[in-house]
Amino acid sequence: MTAPSPAGAPLLALRGVGMRFPNGTRALDRFDLEVARGEFLSLLGPSGCGKSTVLRLVAGLAAPTEGAVLQPSGVRVGVVFQEPTLMPWASAFDNVRLPLRLAGRGEAEVRDEVMAVLARVGLADFAHAYPRELSGGMRMRVSIARALVTRPELLLLDEPFAALDEITRGRLDDDLLGLWREHGLTVVFVTHSVYEAVYLSTRVAVLAGRPGRVADAIDVDAAERGDTFRADPRYAAWCLRASAALKAAVA
Repeated sequence: MTAPSPAGAPLLALRGVGMRFPNGTRALDRFDLEVARGEFLSLLGPSGCGKSTVLRLVAGLAAPTEGAVLQPSGVRVGVVFQEPTLMPWASAFDNVRLPLRLAGRGEAEVRDEVMAVLARVGLADFAHAYPRELSGGMRMRVSIARALVTRPELLLLDEPFAALDEITRGRLDDDLLGLWREHGLTVVFVTHSVYEAVYLSTRVAVLAGRPGRVADAIDVDAAERGDTFRADPRYAAWCLRASAALKAAVA
């Protein structure tokens, strides 16, 4: 099944993508997916179905063995992994500054930009703290800030909140929605959670494995999120549909 984007030219498209690893494992086969500009798309599926492989291909961290990953040239991409992958010897400020430093920009030049993005994720008062001094949720905020400091158009997140407690995870879900709206981002979000996928997304692509393919696509047409949305009968209905699609994909 192809998961088409909403009307309009897609920001991103995977056409007939196949991915075979050196050990012979075929992670993806004839995989088709479109992502519209401004969309929040979640990839939902069981372990081993190729969700993270799709993200790595889109991020340019790997190349498909078949097919093509298409997006306009010059699209800025930010990536947030499941683990924060912070430099333990560097402060939150310096961890966020890293992409700008690698681009050859000096500390004085970028100080205001780094502090602004730290403030946006609620960590302005922790700019000089080291990762060991931060909670798991705060370390993930630093990782998100590092992705945002380059002002990406496309933000890719690979199960970023999976290891966090439910309360922290819920808060970061809401923070991520706020960032998506505020910055006009296009987001591709990998998750195992039906409830998180439906809560966050404008569309959920359910993947079946292996090799990975899109088994179903669910549009989540809800203007507002938050506690009101969680209590909405439509939210329950979308979760039930996504859950049924996931069970069918696993079967």
